[in-house]
Amino acid sequence: MKPSQQGMWGRRFRLPTRAVGRRKRLPHRILLAALLALPAFAHVMSMSSGDLTIHGVHAHYELRLPLYEMTHVQHPEQSLFEHIRFSSSGKQAQLLNKSCREDPPQGSYVCEADYQFAAPVDSLDVECTFYSVTVPNHVHLLRAENDGKRDQALFDISFPRATLRFRPASAAAVAMTQAGAGFMRALGGPVQILFLASLVLAARSRRELVLLAAMFVTGQVAAALIVPLTGWQPPARFVEAAAALTIAYLAVEILVLPKAGMRWLIVAVLGAFHGLYFELFLRTTGYHPLYVLAGAACAEVPLIVIFAFLFARLGQRLAVWKPVPVSASFLLAIGMAWFFMRLKG
Repeated sequence: MKPSQQGMWGRRFRLPTRAVGRRKRLPHRILLAALLALPAFAHVMSMSSGDLTIHGVHAHYELRLPLYEMTHVQHPEQSLFEHIRFSSSGKQAQLLNKSCREDPPQGSYVCEADYQFAAPVDSLDVECTFYSVTVPNHVHLLRAENDGKRDQALFDISFPRATLRFRPASAAAVAMTQAGAGFMRALGGPVQILFLASLVLAARSRRELVLLAAMFVTGQVAAALIVPLTGWQPPARFVEAAAALTIAYLAVEILVLPKAGMRWLIVAVLGAFHGLYFELFLRTTGYHPLYVLAGAACAEVPLIVIFAFLFARLGQRLAVWKPVPVSASFLLAIGMAWFFMRLKG
C-alpha cells in the first residue's frame, strides 16, 4: 500500500473496499446528527438591548429584540419578563405593568414595563436569562440610568447576573470589561468556531496557516473599523447569512481547488464578513473598537492553534476516513444549511 500525502494533516492510506465501507458510516452519521441539531443553534448572533431609567423608587424598562428572534419565544409578553429581574438592597423590584408590540419598520419586538423598588436605588442587581427562551448564545445589553448616572452590563449564558453601581469605572476596568466582551463574542456562536476550524483545514502548511490566521484577523478588524465610516448598517440577517456562506465557500476551496493560490486573499475577504458581526456589536454597545477587537483576537488565535494541534494528531490516526475531504464536506453542508435557514427567516 502506497501512502499519499494530504496537506499538513497526516497521511491517507488505501485499505480494502470492505474495510473502507465500514469506516465511512461513522462520518455520515455524525454529519446527519449535526444537521438535525442545527436549528437549535441557527444564529450567528442573537442580541437584544434594554434601557432602564430609574427615578427614586420608580423605573421604566424598554426592551428591544429583533423580530426574527420571536420565533423561539413562546408567550413573549409573559415569558420575557419572567426572565429578567431587578433588585436593590436585597429586595426585588415589583412589576407594576407591562406591554409588548411589534415594530415592523425597525424590525423589532418592543416591550415596556414599569417597576417600583422598596427604597431609592444605590446599586442595582440584575438577573437576565433571556438565553433560556431565545437561543443559547443570546446576549442582552442593558443600559441603565439612575438620576443622571449611567452604567451598563452584558448578560449571556456565561454571565446571567451583574451588579450596576452607577459609579465611574477606571480605565483599566473599562478595558478589561470590553476586551472580555470581545473575547466572549468571538467564541459566542457555532459559526465563528466552525469557520476557524475550516481555516485550519484550508492551510496546507504551518507557514500558510500563520498567513491565513493573520489575514483573517486583518480582514475582520478592517471591516469593523471601516464599515461605520461608510454609513452602511448591515442588518443582522445579512450578517448571519454572509457568515454562513464563508464556511461553505472555504469548504469549496478545500474540496474543489486544493492547489489554488492566493488563498490568503480569499481568507481576508471572508474575515471582513466576520468583521461585520463585530461592527454590529460595537454599534449596539458603543464599546471601544480597540478593546473589543483585541479581545476577539486573543480568543481566535489560541483557538486556531488548538485546532491545528488536534487536527495534526487526529489526521494520522483517522487517515482511513479521509479527514480533510470528509470534514470539508461536513462544513459545506453545515454552511449551506445555515445560509438557507437564515434566508427562510
